[in-house]
Amino acid sequence: MPVKIKATNVSKVFPSRGSVITAVKNFNLLVQEGEFVCIVGPSGCGKSTFLRILGGLIPVSSGEVTLVPGSNPTTPLQSIVFQEYAIFPWKTVLDNVAFGLEMRGVAPKERRAIASDWLKKVGLTKFADAYPYQLSGGMKQRVSIARAFANDPEILLMDEPLGALDAQTRAVLQEELLRLWEASRKTVVYITHSIEESVLLGDRVILMTAHPGTFMCEFAIPFPRPRAFELTGTPEFSRLTYAIWKELQGEVKRAMEQQK
Repeated sequence: MPVKIKATNVSKVFPSRGSVITAVKNFNLLVQEGEFVCIVGPSGCGKSTFLRILGGLIPVSSGEVTLVPGSNPTTPLQSIVFQEYAIFPWKTVLDNVAFGLEMRGVAPKERRAIASDWLKKVGLTKFADAYPYQLSGGMKQRVSIARAFANDPEILLMDEPLGALDAQTRAVLQEELLRLWEASRKTVVYITHSIEESVLLGDRVILMTAHPGTFMCEFAIPFPRPRAFELTGTPEFSRLTYAIWKELQGEVKRAMEQQK
């Protein structure tokens, strides 16, 4: 498959009280079209900073990022799903899901039809006219995910989208995300602290070092698709997640020392 995302020697420096803080240092990443890549690293290692660079929300300090557009100029290149339920409290669930389509100038009837279809896919049809304050955390995140898919981007950038959820809701939404991705096969870069989540969802798991974050190593995930949550109960799954943890634990301890 062709390369969809290329990051070369990406560094990001933030000013801080007369000095600078290097959040990301010489980070390199290649992501092929249709690939689901998870990035895992210690807290504060720059994972989210790197994702925001990919999303065009902040510039690089040095290095280069290339997102390769497809042949359809009307399709948005990327959409971002955040952990913080970034939906509009004054809009209904349906209008939230349709928001990206509205910004692209899609006609009202068509965008409502597309949004309704995605609400059905994430099991929120009955809440189309509800407002975010009437939803649980898991339902709000379904709205965020539905909005991102409804906008039909070529690349989905996901910053710990399930990180704030309880374990049961998280497991349900992991399966929903797998199902939605299987149907679309979009290019995904997914930030998570959970090794188990990265192995369940990803084609590859990229590990970052403690601050300043840079490329550490990667693991190819051998499990066939489609996948379901039952995979997490297998010995093979446990062995792989433990192997990744053994590789990462030194960096986690180093990150904790840095915070003292």
